[in-house]
Amino acid sequence: MTLLEPKLPDAGLAGCFIDGNWHWPEGRLTIENPSRRQPVCEVGRGAAKEIDLAVAAANRAFPAWRALAASERGRMLTELGNRLADNAEEVARVLAAESGNCIKTQSRGEAAGASGVLKYYGGVAVEQKGETLPLGPGLFSYSTREPHGVVGSIIPWNSPLQLGAVKISMALATGNTLVLKPAEDAPLAVLKLVEMAADIFPPGVFNVVTGTGEEAGAALTAHPDVAKISFTGSSEVGRLVSHAAADRIARVTLELGGKSPCIVFPDACTSGRIEATAQGVVNAMRFARQGQSCTAGSRLFVHKSVWDTLMPLVTEKAAAMKVGDALDPEADIGAVINAERYGEIRSYVAEAESQGAVFHTGETPPEDPAGFQPIPTILSGLDNSWRIAREEVFGPVLVAIPWEDEADVISMANDTHYGLAAFIFSREMDTIVRMTRSLDAGWIQVNQGGGQIPGMSYGGTKQSGTGSEYSIEGALEAYTYRKCVTVAVEA
Repeated sequence: MTLLEPKLPDAGLAGCFIDGNWHWPEGRLTIENPSRRQPVCEVGRGAAKEIDLAVAAANRAFPAWRALAASERGRMLTELGNRLADNAEEVARVLAAESGNCIKTQSRGEAAGASGVLKYYGGVAVEQKGETLPLGPGLFSYSTREPHGVVGSIIPWNSPLQLGAVKISMALATGNTLVLKPAEDAPLAVLKLVEMAADIFPPGVFNVVTGTGEEAGAALTAHPDVAKISFTGSSEVGRLVSHAAADRIARVTLELGGKSPCIVFPDACTSGRIEATAQGVVNAMRFARQGQSCTAGSRLFVHKSVWDTLMPLVTEKAAAMKVGDALDPEADIGAVINAERYGEIRSYVAEAESQGAVFHTGETPPEDPAGFQPIPTILSGLDNSWRIAREEVFGPVLVAIPWEDEADVISMANDTHYGLAAFIFSREMDTIVRMTRSLDAGWIQVNQGGGQIPGMSYGGTKQSGTGSEYSIEGALEAYTYRKCVTVAVEA
């Protein structure tokens, strides 16, 4: 096995990036490769001091940045996207080493996707337009879209480069300045991106503070000069972020957890369609990301009439995926991020096994593995009330439940405090329209299990968050406010 080893950030470029310069805080964080359980390198452990410096720099840079032509802001984002595209393989290897997401199935795609996001927002930056209002003779009334000011963004470890690109693009394209805090477990690919961006944006426009959530993250969300917070992560932390924003009436976008239903109808399992449906189910479950996705279709509802036909095929496809080191060019599935996450996944599966769940593939993970690599696991013999069917496992664990009545499956699908994503497999348009209207989810895929594409409106309902991202409309709604101006015109 030949592993594709990464080129890590230079020693001087692994601190915090503030006001156009690299800054090393007093503390250090050790980044670990979860596939091997070995240290990779150290980065700076920024805290309140670094957040204060970064926010102050962003505040100073804001007036000139907001006044810059939108086309020029877009040009800079496009340039960063092009640089990332030119260095995509190097960044993808770093991403695989720190996140456990396989180079073959995930990290290369994420590097390409992040480049695409930057170039997309670079192209649509000029769409920050207002409206004119026909109020009557002698009145000229119009509205503009204005940036909020300093944006504080916090991203998770499961897709750090893609989500980092989304936060950077939406904040900067709309004229805000940014302080970005990467996840403490996976900041290296973002730091590689910062290297490429260092000479593109004016000092203070784009700042990055690495550190823990308790120190740097909490300081950022509570900072009085941060006008807008964009957070992607768990629902538990999202509540804390929401409280911090509410205390000072700051704007906030939250993209939180999910327990997404994946519903299969009989007509999706005919002889000519069943292969695509089975692969779509596996893709929707995000097995290739070790199930570490808030959109993972982790509750599979299969109509009883096709259960015996579909389930063996889904099982076969999942079991055939190769689990290995994330830097192995032949591996399909890598490692979950850390010991804590691995232990949680193990606890969920062990509990389900003790309660009598049936394993179609997979097993309860071993206690002390060489790498944090649970294998794809598909369970049945349970119902929608089990803890493993209600809580976000955030691992490669799919629970399968048969259904007969459409009203019952809608009820089960919606019986959750989450409302992020849903997947439907049917070829009947009346079924598709009926189901998409009935499901409590902000992002629904039909006959596919793909991910987000720039231009899509992406966000959830219920406790899966507030606001939407990825689209230009979402950026305008979340990162600008509408200013209305009315002028009395002399006759």
